[in-house]
Amino acid sequence: MKYTVFILLILSLCGCYRKKARMKTGLEGKPMPSIALLATDSSTIYNTVNINPGRPTLLFSLETWCPFCKAQTQSIISHIMLLKDINIYMICNTQFSEFKKFANRYELNRYPNIKAGVDYNMSFERYFKSTKIPFLAIYDREKKLKQIIIGKTAISTIRGIAFN
Repeated sequence: MKYTVFILLILSLCGCYRKKARMKTGLEGKPMPSIALLATDSSTIYNTVNINPGRPTLLFSLETWCPFCKAQTQSIISHIMLLKDINIYMICNTQFSEFKKFANRYELNRYPNIKAGVDYNMSFERYFKSTKIPFLAIYDREKKLKQIIIGKTAISTIRGIAFN
């Protein structure tokens, strides 16, 4: 029984990657899809169609249980001043109550450039066909996809892609 639990734990963590992997999806240069997120106040809906052009955008798909997603979140918050000119949308498919705890733990509502919520339609996952986390989609100022990165990523890499 101990080994079964251990094996299940290891398999559940297989979706998280430490090494960043840049992906070619065929979506590069395409406009940002419409993704609706239910915010932690349970009444606000953020939608990517309402993002004004002019600033790069990071769409960050995460799961609350993933240690690499937690580390990426902590890195973003720790370096928020370096990311203040980037729209950050933190997207989760987990239960609303679990995401609310996660958002409260990291005080995500304190940061004006971070919009965080549950993708209740699973639009992000369907559009990107994402199966791994953390999953970072970096868009340019015109809301065109520049790069997809899987795994915890340095803030300097995110900025470099966003502004080049």
